Amino acid sequence: MANTAQARKRARQAEKQHAHNSTLRSEMRTAIKKVIKAIAAGDKAAAQAQYQASTSVVDSIADKKIIHKNKAARHKSRLSAAIKAMA
Repeated sequence: MANTAQARKRARQAEKQHAHNSTLRSEMRTAIKKVIKAIAAGDKAAAQAQYQASTSVVDSIADKKIIHKNKAARHKSRLSAAIKAMA
């Protein structure tokens, strides 16, 4: 447990920031799952529309350094390849 006032404050701030980051990370995962669901349904137009929406979500979260930029690029690349592979 934190002993100084400064350490207690940092613990409070870290807890608050963790909750905020978790919310954003969850939002990103949901956006990715929507694209995967559209791909599984076989609807290419819907998949592309969802991909456009999820791309901006993933990029904004990478910009905030909640996930690494390479991880964001990897997610986008894999989703894009899956959409292109649809018949």
